[in-house]
Amino acid sequence: MKILFTVIAERTIFCSMVPLAWALRTAGHEVRVACQPAFADVVTQAGLTAVPVGRDATIWRMESLDPALLEQARAGLPSPWRVVEDPANADWEDLREGHRVAVDEGHKLENFPLINGLAEFARAWEPDLVIWEPLTYAGPIAAKACGAVHARLLWSLDVFGATREIYRRTANGAPEDPLADWLGGYGRKYGFEFSEDMTTAQFSIDQVPPSIGLRAGDLDYRPMQYVPYGGPAATPDWLPTQRPRIGLTLGTTATEHFGGYVVSVEDTLAELSTLDVEVVATVKDPAFPIPANARVVPFVPLDALAPTCDVVIDHAGPGTFLTVARHGVPQLTVPWDFDEPELARRAAARGGSLSIRGDRATGVRIREGVERLLAEASFKTRAADLRDELRGLPSPNDVAEEIEALVEKNR
Repeated sequence: MKILFTVIAERTIFCSMVPLAWALRTAGHEVRVACQPAFADVVTQAGLTAVPVGRDATIWRMESLDPALLEQARAGLPSPWRVVEDPANADWEDLREGHRVAVDEGHKLENFPLINGLAEFARAWEPDLVIWEPLTYAGPIAAKACGAVHARLLWSLDVFGATREIYRRTANGAPEDPLADWLGGYGRKYGFEFSEDMTTAQFSIDQVPPSIGLRAGDLDYRPMQYVPYGGPAATPDWLPTQRPRIGLTLGTTATEHFGGYVVSVEDTLAELSTLDVEVVATVKDPAFPIPANARVVPFVPLDALAPTCDVVIDHAGPGTFLTVARHGVPQLTVPWDFDEPELARRAAARGGSLSIRGDRATGVRIREGVERLLAEASFKTRAADLRDELRGLPSPNDVAEEIEALVEKNR
């Protein structure tokens, strides 16, 4: 089959798609990745074939022009997606306005640079399947334009599908639907009618373990084991250790795009210096004294570091959280951006981690949380349970075997 992946110009999201893309390629399918031209190098570094389409314009650059919009994205889930935190209190007016803002100030900006070029390529190449991630609505537009089956590859909790289900239920037949209106406009341009699968695909591949996941009840989900990919990397010679080790990583995307760390790394390292542990922190260009028990490096591959740690402190970014979870390591999460607080809350409820909201995470509270995670055996036991659940899910190779039948079913 011909399989076309497409993604907005966001490296972290793309990395979550690479293992399945390679599984499909090694299964004998033709795989292409359509993206904005400046993003093509990120795709080819992963050994995949890039198709540069459209023009370059990233959501981060556009959001930086609007500080209020950027701050909304920082403080957890904004409207309309925050409804998933308490669906019982869904308000139609808030949902409708939230959808309008999401379309006008988010989805359009993210997708407009891609849509025309992607649709033209899809019509010329004629893929059997288009795989898109939840922010790349150019994907279903292109799939409908060329008659392909299309699927979403989720990189975190499905706040998008769950919100859409709540929106439709709450609307009670009201005609206002900003997302459908926007997608339907491209349908008229390319000769098809809007259908609900354009919002949430014909089936969705979910990489979050069901015990902490979030799903819409009326969608077709296919579970897949999260397999980390972070780009080219090498393991350092100091990685093996005999001492208890604490890892500290606060995320590349969050720190690059949101203007720095949400917690004080200096205060955190100072507090952790009182413990009989080694600390490895990924921090670029620290401008403060480094405690004797800390090693500060700009980068180390997390999939290699995590299994050497007894606890990892992180921001609950989905890629970071799931990479650490694969190794059964207890986590202290300090979430702040978009879906991180909800993912952290669900994970903590399962029992293998603790969570402190990022704006309340002082050095003292972080040290106290680390002490609990080291001292109480239940955290390690429950983290191991989550590891076993995650590794028991179908691998990308297993899902690749399913996909041909799923394409035939949805064709």
